[in-house]
Amino acid sequence: MVFAACSSNQQNKNAQSTAVQFYPVVKINSQSTTLESSYPAQIQGQQDVDIRPKIDGFIEKIFVDEGATVKKGQILFSINAPQYEQALRTAYAAIKSAEADVSAAQLQYNKTKPLVEQDIVSKFDLDNAALVLTAKKAALSQAKAALANAQTNLSYTKVSSPMDGVIGNIPYKVGALVSSNSPLPLTTISNIDKVYAYFSLNEKQLLEIARAYQGNTLEAKIRQIPAVSLLLADGTVYPEKGKIETVSGQIDTQTGSASLRATFPNPQGLLRSGASASIILTKNIANALLIPQKSTTDIQGKKFVYVLTDSNTVKEVNIEVMQLTKGNFYVVTHGLKPGDQIVLEGSNSLKDGGKIKPKEQAVDSVFAEINHQNIQ
Repeated sequence: MVFAACSSNQQNKNAQSTAVQFYPVVKINSQSTTLESSYPAQIQGQQDVDIRPKIDGFIEKIFVDEGATVKKGQILFSINAPQYEQALRTAYAAIKSAEADVSAAQLQYNKTKPLVEQDIVSKFDLDNAALVLTAKKAALSQAKAALANAQTNLSYTKVSSPMDGVIGNIPYKVGALVSSNSPLPLTTISNIDKVYAYFSLNEKQLLEIARAYQGNTLEAKIRQIPAVSLLLADGTVYPEKGKIETVSGQIDTQTGSASLRATFPNPQGLLRSGASASIILTKNIANALLIPQKSTTDIQGKKFVYVLTDSNTVKEVNIEVMQLTKGNFYVVTHGLKPGDQIVLEGSNSLKDGGKIKPKEQAVDSVFAEINHQNIQ
């Protein structure tokens, strides 16, 4: 009786272990979708100009503050350099002296000329007077050039803005000694009416773009890319769309990537030079086969799913997917076709050829549930 009872219990356990189990399955269909990919980007102003002094001196006054908006020609700094004021006074005095010399030489020439005509003195004296007059006029021109140079140097004591823009950091304060060789600029002015977002793509990604868009050159293909978005540091999307305009001519041998530049309008001045963000590229796919990532298994770098057959058995199928994903979904490029039913989850307990009881789920509800989990 004991042996019979044990045998009966073992048979019950075997029957339970071989019982066909329920598994959720979903039918996949092709659909239009948009894939997004993000790349770290660095923001730079349309123009970033370092403001440096052209003369040596002490900062006498600072007329602007960091972050201020300035106009072209606006005075930014005043530099105390009395040597240039003295040079200007010296230049004026030199001109007065040179003008007096020219006047004296002109009088001598005018006095000698009629005497030569009357043969009272020789023509040599007239030629000599003409040479002296020419030399004095040259000295006057040289003095005027020195004056212009002194005026230019003195104008450098007032540092003005070369363009419209926004003031950056001001490392030097009033009283600091500055020169053209100072390690830091007085400040940096950024023109941020438009900003550039620089980011990189690797060789494979560049090749995907080259194949996806029309054009005789890579630059022409780049221009066909739809408008891109910018994800700011706080996780919000910048309201203005940008356009990719340029791609570097070479691939960096150290990183294996090429630099691209997208331009964004910046009417409110929200974006500043030096800021970090992420470029969001979109790719539209007309007939995409999307499957949940949780439905796949990875074996030696390959992905597999279990496909339901007509006899309610499952077949392990090797699939190929795009590198770019749609949230928690893969885009299948090979191995499946529209209408196939795949096991949604629990595939770790299945074997190729195993029999299941399929519990079909609506694809819309599956997508909605997974997307909701992804948001949470």
